Amino acid sequence: MYGPGIAVCARPELAPAEPVHKHRHTRDVVSARPIAVAADTPVICSAGGTDPELLAHLRDSGLPVGRDLREFRSEAEFARRVAEALSDGLRMSMEYPQPTALCPDEHSLKSAKLVGHLNNKASITTLVDPRFQAARSIVTRDRLAAATPLDRSWVLKAATDDAHGGSLDVYLHEAGENVVLPAFTDVLDEFVVEEYLQILTNWGLQFSVGADARARLLAVTEQHVDAAGIYTGGRFGAVTDPPAELLAECLATAQRAADLGYRGLCSIDCADTLEGKQVLLDLNFRITSGSIPLLAMRSVRPDDLGRPAESVKLTAAGPLAGLLAEVRPAMNAGGLLIVAGHDTARTDNPVRRSTVQLLLFGDDPAEVTARRQALEAKTGGH
Repeated sequence: MYGPGIAVCARPELAPAEPVHKHRHTRDVVSARPIAVAADTPVICSAGGTDPELLAHLRDSGLPVGRDLREFRSEAEFARRVAEALSDGLRMSMEYPQPTALCPDEHSLKSAKLVGHLNNKASITTLVDPRFQAARSIVTRDRLAAATPLDRSWVLKAATDDAHGGSLDVYLHEAGENVVLPAFTDVLDEFVVEEYLQILTNWGLQFSVGADARARLLAVTEQHVDAAGIYTGGRFGAVTDPPAELLAECLATAQRAADLGYRGLCSIDCADTLEGKQVLLDLNFRITSGSIPLLAMRSVRPDDLGRPAESVKLTAAGPLAGLLAEVRPAMNAGGLLIVAGHDTARTDNPVRRSTVQLLLFGDDPAEVTARRQALEAKTGGH
C-alpha cells in the first residue's frame, strides 16, 4: 500500500516531561502490530514483538511476516533505528506524531502536524459534515467543571494533537453517577464534551489511502466496546452494513484526509442510535487494532472474509510462551489465527507483561463468540 522506499513506525512519542517507562507497554505493543503483514516493508518495532516462537506461529499460518524488522529494546535504540532508516534513504510512515528532531517532515510520508490534527478528537468538527456529528462543544480547563455536571449524561474526549503514549481514552458519564475525571484532564488544556447517545450498532469502517491519494473502503466491522467506552475487539465478516448515507460520509471523510496529504490505513468509528441519528464518533488515522486482523485475513484466507469472525487481545503478567501455550489447543482445533503479540521480557521494560492478538472465525456467529469468551475466561480476559 505504501509503495517502495517507505518504512513504518507505529509507536507513539514519549513526551519529554514523562518518565521513560510511562505508557511503555502500550507504546511498544502498538509498534509491533504491523509485523505479521509487513512483507517487504521495513518496520521499526519493539523486540517484544519479534519473539522467535511468535514469529514461527505467524509464518506457519502463511502470513506475510515482515522480512526487514528493525527491532529496538530501549528508548535510545528506538531513536537509533529511526536514524538508521533515514540514513538508508527510507521515508517514514509515522502512525503517531513524533518530534521533527527525530524525523523531519521532509523524510515523512505524512507530517507530524497532519497526523496529530487528524487524530485530534476536536477535528471531527472540521472534517465531518455537521449532519453526521454528535452535539459537541470544545471547552477549556477552566470551563470543564461547568460542562460536565453530575445530573446530565455526557462523553468527555481529549482535544490534543499529541498522542500521549497512545494512552488517552474516552470517558463516559451517565447522569447521577459520581464524576471521576480521567487523568488526561490533569495534563491537557482543551477537551471535547459530547452528547451521550444510545447506540444501536457501532461500526468500525476500515479504509486505506494509497499512493494515488484515493480513499478506499477495505471492510465494515462491528466493534466490541466495554462499559467504559474502550475498544476491546471487533466482529468481522458477517456484519450488518451501515446505512448508505453514513457509509458515504465515512468515505468522504477519509477522502478529505487524503486530500490534506494523509496516506495509510484509517478506521472511522460510526453508529446509528436510538435517537435516530447517524453519527461519526471517532477518527483513527493510523494502524489500529482492527486493521491487522483484517489485513491478515485478506492475506491468508481471502475466501473467508465473509465468514463470522471476531478479534480479541489477551494479556498475562508472565512470559509470552505461557500465553501461547494457553491458546495452543484452540489454535490446533482450527478457526483461530494469531495476528500479533508482545513480551516485555525482550525489552528493558521492568514490568513483565505479555499480549497476544487473535482472530477467531467459523460458520456460526454464536459459536465464534462462545470460543472468544472461553479464551478470555481461560486467560483472564483482555
